[in-house]
Amino acid sequence: MLRYPVIICMLGLLPSLLLAQERGRARDFGIEPGILSPGPWNAITDVSGVKVGHKTLIRGENVRTGVTVILPHDGNLFMEKVPAAVSVGNGFGKAIGFTQVQELGNLETPIALTNTLNVFSVAGALVEYMLTLPGNEEVKSVNPVVGETNDGWLNDIRGRHVQESDILEALTNASTGPVPEGNVGAGTGTLCLGFKGGIGTSSRVLSESHGGYTVGVLVQTNFGGILTINGAPVGEALDNYYRAALDDYQVDGSCMIVVATDAPLSARNLERLAKRSFLALGRVGSFMSNGSGDYAIAFSTHPECRIPYRGEEAVRTVSELGNDQLSPLFQAVVEATEEAIYNSLFMAEDMKGQKGRVEAALPIEQTLDILDRHGARTKAEH
Repeated sequence: MLRYPVIICMLGLLPSLLLAQERGRARDFGIEPGILSPGPWNAITDVSGVKVGHKTLIRGENVRTGVTVILPHDGNLFMEKVPAAVSVGNGFGKAIGFTQVQELGNLETPIALTNTLNVFSVAGALVEYMLTLPGNEEVKSVNPVVGETNDGWLNDIRGRHVQESDILEALTNASTGPVPEGNVGAGTGTLCLGFKGGIGTSSRVLSESHGGYTVGVLVQTNFGGILTINGAPVGEALDNYYRAALDDYQVDGSCMIVVATDAPLSARNLERLAKRSFLALGRVGSFMSNGSGDYAIAFSTHPECRIPYRGEEAVRTVSELGNDQLSPLFQAVVEATEEAIYNSLFMAEDMKGQKGRVEAALPIEQTLDILDRHGARTKAEH
């Protein structure tokens, strides 16, 4: 069933955009990348225990931003850390906390996504949140993990409008189940491949013969290139792509990719998993431009992989999936990342922002016509 947007008029915003097309996720229109099946929600929350929260800021004519948080489990993440790793596709970014994740191989705070100039205040809010959790009264060092993309075309980014209360609200309201996508949270003011970008998510579940593990992905899309969907040259056909003589085309911007899995993976193999997610960027038309900060961070929620802060054992024995069992997970992360990017585009809506700028969403009907001409829809009867 298609998801219909609720169009809200705020101070006369978007008067010419009220006839927006019906929006939906990629699968609502018969676009099913890959051969693996998604989980029940087709979201990062299909990985048991993972929660997502958003705080969306749309105020006046200039504020179009927000924050998105991802929590690996319900407990005290500082006291029960999870194995994690990062991979850098193109390092033009302001990520906070990534070097300690690389060094120690674990995650001790929720992951937050926001805009470039708010990473610092969001990091401070994460620290405050962790210090106030019961059991953390004696903690004197916290490694907040924050990623970003630059939403300064539609949003008054210099205003640094995301406040500590916004992060705390996103954390408090984080939940399992369906994840809002498109113009929400950290994706409120982003652009992607010539159209309105945003938050997108997807998942893949392996067969029991391959362990039955789930891989979930959430993306914050804000990058350029030449949009391709299931191999069809959508950006070219719509004459909206990099180097198409468009004065306002934004090729730089960044993409944040968050990968969760319940497979028992070490930090080393989580880094390998994160690295594969970048293959999906190429499939959708990105070439990782000079100014695009493209980062992936992956973590495992497997209970036996948790890392206690006050572990009494000098030597830990943990479960770990062997290298030879990784290939199905690699395929899963590529497929889920590709579909998550499509969902960010299909669920996004037209957005008017600062200086009267308008970023149009991907035109659904025209896009489907292009896909049908190229046989790129799995279920054309949709």
